[in-house]
Amino acid sequence: MNRVIAVVGPTAAGKSDLGVALAQALGGEVINADSMQLYRGMDIGTAKLTHEERLGIPHHLLDIWHVTEAANVADYQRLARTEIDRLHAAGRVPVLVGGSGLYVRAALDVMEFPGTDPEVRARLEAELDMRGPGALHARLAAVDPEAARAILPSNGRRIVRALEVVEITGRPFTANLPSHESVYDTVQIGVDVPRPELDERIALRVDRMWEAGLVAEVRALEAVGLREGRTASRALGYQQVLAALGDDCTEQEARAETVRATKRFARRQDSWFRRDRRVHWLSTRGPELADQALMLLQEAVTA
Repeated sequence: MNRVIAVVGPTAAGKSDLGVALAQALGGEVINADSMQLYRGMDIGTAKLTHEERLGIPHHLLDIWHVTEAANVADYQRLARTEIDRLHAAGRVPVLVGGSGLYVRAALDVMEFPGTDPEVRARLEAELDMRGPGALHARLAAVDPEAARAILPSNGRRIVRALEVVEITGRPFTANLPSHESVYDTVQIGVDVPRPELDERIALRVDRMWEAGLVAEVRALEAVGLREGRTASRALGYQQVLAALGDDCTEQEARAETVRATKRFARRQDSWFRRDRRVHWLSTRGPELADQALMLLQEAVTA
């Protein structure tokens, strides 16, 4: 059966390790669905598994973009589906792992991407640079209130894209968001961690990132253009360290802000996936996660 297993949920929940365990048990391979792990050199701050931690399981769609490239969900969709189809043809089980909700949906669900207009995009980006994201978000709220509610007022890149889509299609940006209609036979597994425990995991993870050399990693990436990368420069941890390197804050302040921002992000991730009733949530307070997941998958086969 050509099935796709998707492991989703908030950052620091344990998705990566569960993905490896499932791939081992099912004869599968992992496909990355973390938008920031697509970038080369962004290893410590995105918590990429080391080669040793991957336990010999092939991982795909890691390290494919330079830090100066802007993220492109349409490109990711094409690449992810190519990998899924290739693994199916080889008799392998694709295990999609990541917490970037739009990327997961782009890979798995019916979702079409409107084209782009370089002139419209350039004009909106120039306005973003001149007036800031708040002014553009207010305009988006006027023409597409639902999109404005879904996009943070600080996320200039997504605001620009939404306004571009509205202008070139004459339709709301939200009309182009993914439906809940799957392209593949998919079982989505969500990793459910109680919020206090997740907050502790996040704080511990940030501490470990600093100890592992996150500041040095960011400094090295800055030398090859990280600060100019519209997407990569805004990644959690990287944005904060860049601010410290630019003397906009102290390193201690950057570290504390990384913890705060990651906790906020984890809550948004959790909310995104909770809205999808197809996700089967497994509790970290129950038996071994991999055992729970394998039992769930067995029940899905016999249902």
